[in-house]
Amino acid sequence: MTREALEFDVVIVGAGPSGLSAAIRLAQLGISENQPISICVLEKGAEVGAHILSGAVFEPRALDELIPEWKTKNAPLLTPVTMDQFLLLTEKKSYQLPTPPQMHNAGNYIISLGKLCRWLAEYAESLGINIFPTFAATEILYENNQARGVAIGEKGIDKFGNKTLLYQPGIDIFSKQIFIAEGCRGSLAETLFERFDLRKECDPQTYGIGIKELWEIPENLHRSGQVTHSVGWPLTNKTYGGSFAYHFEKNLLAIGFVVGLDYQNPYLNPYEEFQKFKMHPSIYPLLMQGTRIGYGARALNEGGWQSIPKLSFPGGLLIGCAAGFLNVPKIKGIHTAMKSGMIAAESVFSSLKNTSVFECSTYEKNLKDSWIGEELYQARNIRPAMRWGLWSGLAYAALDTYIFRGRAPWTLHNHADYKQLQLASHSKKIIYPKHDNKVTFDLMSSVFLTNSIHDENQVCHLKLKNPATAILVNYQKYASPETRYCPAGVYEITSFENGNHQLQINAANCIQCKACDIKDPTQNIVWTPPEGGCGPQYGMM
Repeated sequence: MTREALEFDVVIVGAGPSGLSAAIRLAQLGISENQPISICVLEKGAEVGAHILSGAVFEPRALDELIPEWKTKNAPLLTPVTMDQFLLLTEKKSYQLPTPPQMHNAGNYIISLGKLCRWLAEYAESLGINIFPTFAATEILYENNQARGVAIGEKGIDKFGNKTLLYQPGIDIFSKQIFIAEGCRGSLAETLFERFDLRKECDPQTYGIGIKELWEIPENLHRSGQVTHSVGWPLTNKTYGGSFAYHFEKNLLAIGFVVGLDYQNPYLNPYEEFQKFKMHPSIYPLLMQGTRIGYGARALNEGGWQSIPKLSFPGGLLIGCAAGFLNVPKIKGIHTAMKSGMIAAESVFSSLKNTSVFECSTYEKNLKDSWIGEELYQARNIRPAMRWGLWSGLAYAALDTYIFRGRAPWTLHNHADYKQLQLASHSKKIIYPKHDNKVTFDLMSSVFLTNSIHDENQVCHLKLKNPATAILVNYQKYASPETRYCPAGVYEITSFENGNHQLQINAANCIQCKACDIKDPTQNIVWTPPEGGCGPQYGMM
């Protein structure tokens, strides 16, 4: 069996909001200019939306520009925001703080991003766009140091590297332009950063890990359109993070917790911090009569303006969270991801008449001159200031927002998350409360709710550059933080009678959040895509 080869004008890797928006805008331009364009969108999930997870409060600004008639086309924006709350939590009490202007949500909607992506995919297909689920792009194909296409990974390779009876060869897909829309910490984007030195003139990207649950709660407790965020307990003053709780659709509650991956204590467990948060007196009564129906986790970009890499390379562009356009003070990035895809489409369109591969150097300028650039520039200092601690960070955020209005004559800088961990010997162990199995739950029962699919006989997609480092450094110096920061129980330490230890990788548990690739203190863990179609099967997340 030989590899098939396909050719398109544009290949888009990732069927999230940025990738689908780029495809739709390209098709719209092709129709309006009577210049047909062949477009394909590759999605590693089993279906569009399978790997999509977000809070999510949605600002429809980009959608208004992309599909002005979305209201008459049954877009799944069903719950307008009716109320904003911003709380400071202590262990037993909550205090309402003034809601920062960036977090005012009048005119926004509480949505399921997975549902929105499926709707966008249907709209895209109506324009003639090809969308291929289960196609995991594993490699960039090059000609003359230009990105010429992507390789789709083989299927049916066992864990020893042998072809099974289910073997399917991969496919090579060539194009004039590749849009990398993989989302946060994409594997292809990481290889492009290195090959073309795209991060040479920017700060390191910084991240958070977002953990989310979906609940059905009693009607008498449901407040349709209410948006609540909190800071403070259970995190310490030194650790950045906070919660969200969004009431939407019919008796649904999206509740979650974000922990900045620049935390210092290797004993911190983001999943357990979330479970502990749910025990707060202001939260527990909301859930104790409810039913948990969904769970998931995903890393998110927090670096903002100063961490944006060079956005073009020979043969393609970075769009959406592959580049990092989350507006942290707003707690929103869907609208900027969509707009980046639209700007990318508009930037390359006129050059697609050429038959050769090219680098679209105008895209980065067009993006930074747009309202994305304005938003991210004004927000640039608020997240970096939080490394000074919660109280100092909030004080600075007020100064930056109300006095300088985002135009302070300085720019604070970001530092790589993996360099922030302290040694275990310098850190305090954290003892977390037992789960009650009503509101708080053990990790494996949570992973079950991701509906994850994974053939355990395939090659392990989580690579260790040096297996010995997992014990000699991670275990001995940092108490194996990967066993705690992973929100799916992928990593565990096996102990033997002779006193030796080994890192056990339970790859089938992986929900593709990318936290391990980000936070590993020696950058020894490398996340690569498993077979296409594997991973979580999120519905409403």
